[in-house]
Amino acid sequence: MTLKTVDAILSRALSGTNISPEEGEFLLQETDPEQVTTIAEVADELRQKQSGNSVTYVINRNINFTNICEQHCSFCAFRRDADEEGAFWLDWGKILEKTTDAVQRGATEICMQGGLHLEAKIDGKSLPYYLKLVRTIKDEFPDLHLHAFSPQEVQFIAREDEISYEETIATLQEAGVGSMPGTAAEVLDDRIRNIICPEKINTETWLEIVSTAHRLGLPTTSTMLCGHIETPQQQIDHLEKLRSLQQTACDRHYPAQITEFILLPFVGEQAPAPLRRRVGRDQPILSNTLLLTAVSRIFLGNWISNHQPSWVKLGLEGATKALNWGCNDIGGTLMEEHITTMAGAKGGSCMEPETLRSAITAINRPYQQRNTLYHPITAPICP
Repeated sequence: MTLKTVDAILSRALSGTNISPEEGEFLLQETDPEQVTTIAEVADELRQKQSGNSVTYVINRNINFTNICEQHCSFCAFRRDADEEGAFWLDWGKILEKTTDAVQRGATEICMQGGLHLEAKIDGKSLPYYLKLVRTIKDEFPDLHLHAFSPQEVQFIAREDEISYEETIATLQEAGVGSMPGTAAEVLDDRIRNIICPEKINTETWLEIVSTAHRLGLPTTSTMLCGHIETPQQQIDHLEKLRSLQQTACDRHYPAQITEFILLPFVGEQAPAPLRRRVGRDQPILSNTLLLTAVSRIFLGNWISNHQPSWVKLGLEGATKALNWGCNDIGGTLMEEHITTMAGAKGGSCMEPETLRSAITAINRPYQQRNTLYHPITAPICP
């Protein structure tokens, strides 16, 4: 493709047209600094059109209830065997204590996920254990939004109890789960999954579970683990699957959809050695992540309007830069973050609201507190 074609792709995107996977892949492979700057400028303009000028954030807390896990993903420094040093499994009192602390600090959301622990059962069943996780929080704080249990966890519960994904999701939703994290997506290409997470659900199952959640009225997020062994074509194929999933939810008038897209750059400092050696570095390459951030906005923005960087993985400075490359949200306070921090991320595990607001103000954008589903809690505050 020629320089003229690059301009034509960006012009079509600005007109509101969906660019093709081939066009997206071409943009991702652009190396000319001036053209990369233009891609960023177009992504930022689309962000303004699709999401407005305010940068949103949420006050939330992560609760990882256990790191004991049956799987052995090649990028994961979090999981432990039950008898291994560093293994943990929170009791109900500790979960309630962490939740109470979060509410006292202004949290509107608890994000709860954990390892796939085969002993996490009540009366020999997995679903009752997960329901008790939900009720431990919701009985005490009924208005708190519970963003919980990835598609992988849904599959695990359904497999262990020999029930359908639909029954699993519907029961969790009835108990008080308000939305599903779109994690465990990694890269939605089974050639990659067979290398980095061969024990995880495959692409088709991830898409099926998320689509089922949408059909049942449970919103989800979406993610991509990027910057390891995947190619630009596989990155775009992942985005195309997410775009198609969202189009299906709209076309079929499902009561829920994907609310946001988050890039999760690979952090390998403490990851298992084989993948770390294959990737050849410990921290994300910011320039690569920013270009993918911009192309993700250009490719997905007509269908998924909220885009968020990971300050845990990029650091707050890198995440703030991403706000000029197509992102409209800077994420949550988290309060404690274990999974990426244990992999060697330098971004920290907690961010005070004042720190997030200061970062937004530093780039002369208004800030606005939101809830999990992107409804505003406060009016925009201009710098």
